[in-house]
Order: sequence, then structure tokens, then C-alpha cells
Amino acid sequence: MTSSNTNTNPNVPFTLNKYHVSEEYGFLLPLPRTDLPEYYQPWMKIARNLTDLIESHTLRNEVNKLPLLDTGYLHGHRELRLARMALSFITMGYVWQEGEHGIVKTLPRNLAIPYCALSRLLDLPPILVHADGALSNWKKKNPRGNLDLIVCLPGGDSFKGFFLVTLLVELAAVPGIKAMAAVINAVLECDDRSLKRALEDLASSIQSMTEALKQMHAHVDPATFYGMIRIFLSGWRDNSSMPEGLVYEGVQEDPLHYSGGSAAQSSVLHCFDELLGVRHGKDSAAFLSRMRDYMPSSHKQLVLDISAGPSLRHYVLDAGKPELTGAFNGCVAQLVALRNYHIVVVSRFITVPTARARERRSRAEPSAEILTRAPSSLEERGTGGSGVMSFLKSVRDTTKAAAIPWDGNKTPTA
Repeated sequence: MTSSNTNTNPNVPFTLNKYHVSEEYGFLLPLPRTDLPEYYQPWMKIARNLTDLIESHTLRNEVNKLPLLDTGYLHGHRELRLARMALSFITMGYVWQEGEHGIVKTLPRNLAIPYCALSRLLDLPPILVHADGALSNWKKKNPRGNLDLIVCLPGGDSFKGFFLVTLLVELAAVPGIKAMAAVINAVLECDDRSLKRALEDLASSIQSMTEALKQMHAHVDPATFYGMIRIFLSGWRDNSSMPEGLVYEGVQEDPLHYSGGSAAQSSVLHCFDELLGVRHGKDSAAFLSRMRDYMPSSHKQLVLDISAGPSLRHYVLDAGKPELTGAFNGCVAQLVALRNYHIVVVSRFITVPTARARERRSRAEPSAEILTRAPSSLEERGTGGSGVMSFLKSVRDTTKAAAIPWDGNKTPTA
């Protein structure tokens, strides 16, 4: 957050309502639609059978036979989101059906035209993003609330586990998102007691996000994630497998370049970073800024408005109160802990399998087929196109730097 040029009216409480953020579900789409009207069943039939179609190498044939459907018969935000999500998953399967050595250069018009039309309506790029795979791809299996995915790609239980754990991390952030609004209002109202309580709630929520992330180890097999799942989350920007990008037939003659799905497209940590005044290095900041274009526009606007609002860090510094400084630094410490654990997860699911895949490729070990079929173009990069480990460590280190120096006796310093 910055201290200049804010339009926030201190007489009007800050609210999440206008940003399409739910009190119960946070950035998740509340209770997504799971089916489309009869007219759109050709899309849903393929989307529901993606894994079988990809594994039988028949998805491209089925997509090529699709009728060119008019998007004008879709009604309401949830129908639009489900239709776009279905076409996003179909697109990833179509492009990557044969792995990195059998890539198509063109998305056929009967898929590209409606996909791009829906993407324009929702102000999202025509590629699978976090808002598709995690925020709107969920349903309740039964009244007790057990969760399942609406659409899947190859990877079996590990694919489901990866996205459902990601969903749980987003749900764990919900109290923190509500606390964030309370923090902003407390600063606007100079209410230090409410501010301390809201900061403690925020720190607790971030800690819960870390605990949710730890479930990744129980539900996702590293070899399956690395060797089978990752390629379907990869994009056609900063990817040596697709240096020329992808032509969306009937939409634009020149190829387009888009980054694949990435945790950096989640609005949660962008909001928390802006709230706490975290300042990332030039390269990391540029990548994170670009990832905001892969968010729903209302969520991106929330990030920008927090950034333009009054500075929490400056408020705490000016107050010079140990209890506020401690609560603020507690939030920073939990955010550092979350990012440290994200590094642990990436090491287990990307760095270690990368080394094993290289070794087994060199030995031509057939028993490691699932590892050795992983795309070599992703060995050092995340699915969003970043140099994944250097990026995560840089972001972790700049988060540490946001803490306010404090020895318990002297006034805190910037």
C-alpha cells in the first residue's frame, strides 16, 4: 500500500462486495454451475471425458468434429464461467495431447472462436488460468460438503488432489481476506484496538493456508505431477516447446502468446503483499504484475485499490506501539513461513523429479517412464513461465524485508 493519491473515503467503510469476493468463499466462485444447457452438450461431453480422449489419442479428432456453437445462448455469470472453463480444459488437452513433441500450432476455429468470445466477455486470456482450474472447478459431492472437481485432465487422484488442495488453501485464506478489509477500515478510522485484532486474524489465516498446503504431500504423487500433470498446465509464452505461440483460427492470423496456469495468478497473496507493503525485486515484480492480467478483472481491481490505499506499514510505524508492530510483524512472519513451505513443495514436486528425470533419461530406464516423459522445456521453469526456484526465493526474501525493525525498547524504524 502507498500513502499517496488514495480516493478512499474515510467516512465510507471499505467493503469487499463490489469486487465479487464472497464472505463465505473468498475469491472462489460460490457454488459453480456443473452443467450447461442442451445446446452446449457437445462441449460438456468432451470436457467430461477429457482423460479418456487424451489417453486414447482421440481428443483432437473429437474437437475437430465439434459444431461451431454460438455463445449468445449462455445466461448469467456462472454459465459463462463453466463454458469458458470447459473450453479452457479442452484447449489444454488439444494442444498437449501428444506431449511436447507433437504440438499443434493452430487451435481450430470451432474451438477458438467461442473460446475467445467467452474470454473477452469475462476479461480473461484464452488459456487455462487459476480462476478456471481452482476457483470455479469445484462441486460438493454430497450434503456433508466433500469436494470434487467438475473437469479433470490426466493424472487421476493426483490431478484431483493438486487442485482440491489448492482449493483448500484458497478457503483457508477467507478469514484473512475478511481481516484484510477490517485492517483497512481500522487504519481509516485510526482504531488501533480493532487493527491489532484484525492483524492477528490475518496472521492466523495465513498460518492456516500453510497447513492446508501441507496436504499436497498426502494427495499428490510427485512423479505423476511432474511427468503427467504439469504439461497440461503449461502455456505458450516463455516455453521453448512453443516458441511461435498458438494461432487461434478465425480470431487472429498471427500467433498469440500466453502464460500457463500459476499460483502467482491467485489474488490472495497479491492482496496480502500490497496490504503489508511487500516490495518485490524488479524481475519478480514484473512477472507478478503480468500475472494480474490472468485474474478476474474485479479481483485485479481489488489488488490495485489496496495498493492505492493508505499505507498500513506507515501507520504502524507512525503509531510506534509495540502491540501494533508485533501484530504487523506476525503477519509478515506467517507470510514468510508460507513462502518457505511453498519452496519445500516445489522442491519435492519439481526440483527433485527434474534431477531424477535427467538421470533416468541418461540411463534410458524404462521403469521411470512417467518421469522421463515430462517435457524438458519445463525443467527449470514453472508452468507460468518463471524460473521457479529463483523466483520463489526472491519473493520470500523481499517478504522478510517488509518486517518493521524492533528491539522492544526503541521506536520502530522504516
